[in-house]
Amino acid sequence: MKPTIGRTVRYVAFGTPGGEYKAGAERAAIITEVDEPDNEQSAVGLCVLNPTGLFFNRHVPFGDLVGCWHWTPTA
Repeated sequence: MKPTIGRTVRYVAFGTPGGEYKAGAERAAIITEVDEPDNEQSAVGLCVLNPTGLFFNRHVPFGDLVGCWHWTPTA
């Protein structure tokens, strides 16, 4: 699958310094921009849906590590 604007993915959160939210928690996110449209593992811009509000981040790499995005698993 190629990342495209408007697709729903998961973002692996860094967590908060005080530990209120743990590092590695997965958050729903919507792709807002794609750095390399023909690359299936392109870095993307995201609107991350957090429990306390929205977080916008650009050039988020693909992967399973904190600070990365990956596809939402299908059932």
